[in-house]
Amino acid sequence: MDQLRRLLLLVRPDTILRWHRNLLRRHHAAACVPKRRGRPPTVHSIRNLLLRLARENPTWGYRRIHGELAALGIKVAASTVWEILKEHGIPPAPERASTTWAEFLRGQADALLACDLFEVRTLTGARLYVFAAIEHSSRRVRILGATEHPTAQWIVQLGRNLLMDLDDAGTKARYLIRDRDSKFTAAFDALMTDTGLTVVTTGIRIPRMNSIMERWIQTCRHELLDRTLIWNQAHLLHALREFETFYNRHRPHRSLGQAAPLRTLPDPIAVPPQTRHLEVHRRDRLGGTLHEYQHAA
Repeated sequence: MDQLRRLLLLVRPDTILRWHRNLLRRHHAAACVPKRRGRPPTVHSIRNLLLRLARENPTWGYRRIHGELAALGIKVAASTVWEILKEHGIPPAPERASTTWAEFLRGQADALLACDLFEVRTLTGARLYVFAAIEHSSRRVRILGATEHPTAQWIVQLGRNLLMDLDDAGTKARYLIRDRDSKFTAAFDALMTDTGLTVVTTGIRIPRMNSIMERWIQTCRHELLDRTLIWNQAHLLHALREFETFYNRHRPHRSLGQAAPLRTLPDPIAVPPQTRHLEVHRRDRLGGTLHEYQHAA
């Protein structure tokens, strides 16, 4: 009894009465909440379909989406379509219909060609400039030349070589993306324009406008130049030719479904369960800097 009496002294009677009043107040407040009025919530599957139509058709306004739903036999108010789009942060059709630079590059890949100059240092500290071009659709790269002194005449001559190579390959490019390097002169642009190519210059300090070319340069540095000691111009050209062949004919590309620009993926092979191992041989390029793997004959 003494222990029970001490426990009761921990809480005053007024506190217990206050707790009781608060409990009754919350109970009555919950009982008086009015039932939900208005339209019932939109079915989840209809909401998902509505959002899908908005994503796949950026030029459709909410009225057009409402009409498409009606054509499918789905009854929903136009104001509900607008509210759902607004709730998910989907802007009106004019804002959604604006084309980003990345979307433009993907949509026009078959007609796009990009070129650029990048710098390489030799063991002696000499500075060499490499001129390369890449096709956006196939990712095929062409290394056109390297020199210590990239003059305007040199650039123009490599431009002629590029055009002849494109003509032999049957490439129908319509746009050439380049940066604003002063080495690309008016004579170079005129040469491209005379053959039907439209020269598109990137913005100042916006490398993502030539992202495919910039990514290839990064790949070349990471997989070749950062792992090779370049002696001179002849050695650089030899290494770049080997890398060009490796890149175009063997190296897998995620954007091409793991195929190479000039090599399609082979048919999948059936490996019997009892097979212990596959006979796969390795071919080394540039003294083992680059590895190619293929099945044994």
